[in-house]
Amino acid sequence: MDAVISKQDRHRGDGNHNVQKMRRISNVSWLASKRQVHKTLKNRVNGKIWKREEDDDDDEWSLPTRTKNSSKKVKLTPAFEFSKGIGIPKKRLNKRSSFVVVDLEGDSEDEVLEQAFVSFSCFKQAKIEARPKCHQCMKNERKIVVPCKKCKSKIYCVQCIKQWYPQMTEEEIAEQCPYCRRNCNCNACLHSSGLIKTSKRDITDSEKIQHLKYLIKSLLPFLEQICEEQTQEMQIEASIQGSSPEIAENFCNNDERVYCNHCATSVVDLHRSCPKCAYELCLSCCHEIREGSLSSRAEMKFRYVDRGSDYMHGGDPLPCDFENAEDQGEPTVVLWNANDDGSISCAPKEMGGCGDCVLELKRILPMGCISELKKKARDLVGFDTERADSMCNNSEAGREMLRSAASREGSKDNYLYCPAMNDIQEVEELFHFQKHWVKGEPVIVRDALEVTTHLSWEPMVMWRALCENVDPETRANMSEVKAIDCLASCEVEISTCQFFKGYTEGRRYENFWPEMLKLKDWPPSDKFEDLLPRHCDEFISALPFQEYSDPKAGILNLAVKFPPDLLKPDMGPKTYIAYGTTEELGRGDSVTKLHCDMSDAVNILTHTAEVALSEEQQTAIQQLKRKHLAQDGKERLEQDKLDHHSIEQLGDCSGSWKEMGVSKIIETEKHPSQISEQLELSHNQPRGATLPGLPSEGETDNMCGALWDIFRREDVSKLEEYLRKHSMEFRHTYCSPVKQVVHPIHDQCFYLTSEHKKKLKEEFGIEPWTFEQRVGEAVFIPAGCPHQVRNLKSCTKVAVDFVSPENVRECLRLTKEFRQLPKNHGAREDKLEIKKMIIYAIAEAIKDLEELIQ
Repeated sequence: MDAVISKQDRHRGDGNHNVQKMRRISNVSWLASKRQVHKTLKNRVNGKIWKREEDDDDDEWSLPTRTKNSSKKVKLTPAFEFSKGIGIPKKRLNKRSSFVVVDLEGDSEDEVLEQAFVSFSCFKQAKIEARPKCHQCMKNERKIVVPCKKCKSKIYCVQCIKQWYPQMTEEEIAEQCPYCRRNCNCNACLHSSGLIKTSKRDITDSEKIQHLKYLIKSLLPFLEQICEEQTQEMQIEASIQGSSPEIAENFCNNDERVYCNHCATSVVDLHRSCPKCAYELCLSCCHEIREGSLSSRAEMKFRYVDRGSDYMHGGDPLPCDFENAEDQGEPTVVLWNANDDGSISCAPKEMGGCGDCVLELKRILPMGCISELKKKARDLVGFDTERADSMCNNSEAGREMLRSAASREGSKDNYLYCPAMNDIQEVEELFHFQKHWVKGEPVIVRDALEVTTHLSWEPMVMWRALCENVDPETRANMSEVKAIDCLASCEVEISTCQFFKGYTEGRRYENFWPEMLKLKDWPPSDKFEDLLPRHCDEFISALPFQEYSDPKAGILNLAVKFPPDLLKPDMGPKTYIAYGTTEELGRGDSVTKLHCDMSDAVNILTHTAEVALSEEQQTAIQQLKRKHLAQDGKERLEQDKLDHHSIEQLGDCSGSWKEMGVSKIIETEKHPSQISEQLELSHNQPRGATLPGLPSEGETDNMCGALWDIFRREDVSKLEEYLRKHSMEFRHTYCSPVKQVVHPIHDQCFYLTSEHKKKLKEEFGIEPWTFEQRVGEAVFIPAGCPHQVRNLKSCTKVAVDFVSPENVRECLRLTKEFRQLPKNHGAREDKLEIKKMIIYAIAEAIKDLEELIQ
């Protein structure tokens, strides 16, 4: 008979483990060192079993009493039994017993010890499973845990507290755990929605009526304009047919959008369609064809050439044939005219049509729907003498709610409205917001995250939440991300883990130049709320002025008025994660280049991480900056000489043009050592000084994350003129000079450094609002205001778009600008569908208003 007795340590009253000494006896076989059972006693002499006397308190060991026929089984304790032949316990040991018995007659010694190991493991696992589980990791083998005194049901292990809640102490968690605080970032909680209330203030019925009337009153002029366009087209159709026309419906599913084949603008109702090839044309294009002002919108053929990594860092370019924008020739002009009676034939084949049939007038909405809607809107608010902008009262905000952002001479808008989140919960502050918003001024709200549950916005927390709740195929796709290399302005593929490691530790090229990467619209989905529902709720709860900004229920947000079964524009929320550095590099900075959004937006900085640069890297950066400036001066000199040579070849060129060309060359003929003085400019620029009562920059540097520049709408024309004039001084894809400018702002290829902002003010007398965004601050950007952002640290921002009634006019203006861009331009598509949004917003507002009045 072979048998083994295993000893499981028991916890003493003082909490320490009492490890019994093992007395080794000759002729004993042990498991290999890697498979020894921890804290197990195996004592065997001549087939006899050593047993610890249960009633004795000392450590003496004695032979058990053998009974008759005991060769079959030795039973040491009645409190423990085994299933025959497998050595697995049927029930747990009693509190006094600590023996495990394995006795399989005929088994070899190694097999007996193996069975003992299995039995001990089962016993150990049973004890582990009896422990309460950590709510965060759902594991129970970790012995040091912190129970919550409030709910008395949740515990968190120390390892999880250190890893996922570094801002909280064990004492704080013991008083009130993250689950009770509603900021638990475990997998289950991160994928649960509805745990928190996203709305910060309940709106009364009287306030709702006021808001709805204001909305209808603001949108009514634009609805009348849409109705007038359709009425004119109906009259033209009537003159073509000679009678009142019957307009056929162009059936469109709810999950489909109808776009103009020529200008890519969304079609809201009336349009013309080819019965043969289904070519569709919007009313704006029809009007331009009849006036003879239709532009060809030829595709852009210009492409930047990769000149090599050494060139991007200030070295010589690789030999290649650079494709020049001027060498492409003039686009082929295709005539497309209307017929004498006003009818329009299908577009020529060169423009995507068939050129055979006359376009027929079609409709999408029910006949007379828009005119009926206009009549209802007039009946509800037409006799209201209150002006549409009268909601903005005239009281001034206190000086503690303003932030200095510009130093324009003779201007009254150098200060931006900048209240704290806790100060805007009353309806009076909404009036203050509207007063500044209707003027097209940005608004900054401080401490937006203070009113939330303080859920972690660390990128690794969000990534873990994504990976743990998706299918294996999606998880595999998320193992790599497509990031934008800010130096080359190109997409690169990188491991997700490596990207987030660089977020906190930084990355650099071989020459020590910082490598700046950024993720746009991450996670890769149109439904942020589906993948990260808990973070989505947290973000919405942090939004200030939710009457405008709430993407689900904002009463003054036109974007939420779409019918639930209709395909809606993607307004967010979206996450933007990017590296950053405090020093302005001048080349390869982590920036969002100058652009202008079609809609309003609010952007909240939720997380930052500072990456320190070593002295060696800082020295290398200064050397490379001088190299960059020398390369800039050399290329500008060569370009200006070419321009001067071209001017001299013009026989009718006036002397003033010649003098201007020579002066431009002289201006750029500077030694790189002279140009290097420009390196100091970026350190001397004002960055949103604050008024008394607000924290100074020196006190909040650790909280600053991004530098914003937002331009006024009235300065756009001068800004565009400056960019066209100095376009060759900027670099874009592969660090190549900007050679082609279609639209200075919509091309998104310019970032104005501190040097350029200084020149802009000297030459054109304009400057942007410039300020630093701190963690927890929400920045409201009005539609139509060009803006750019530079990350001073690694930043995580979350943004959502909305459409306010005050800025509908700007949305329509931008839609007209975008439709004039070339066909393959990145900003050309009408993603907002503002005309459709106006119609549905008024229809929904009228419906809600009628219900409230009744």
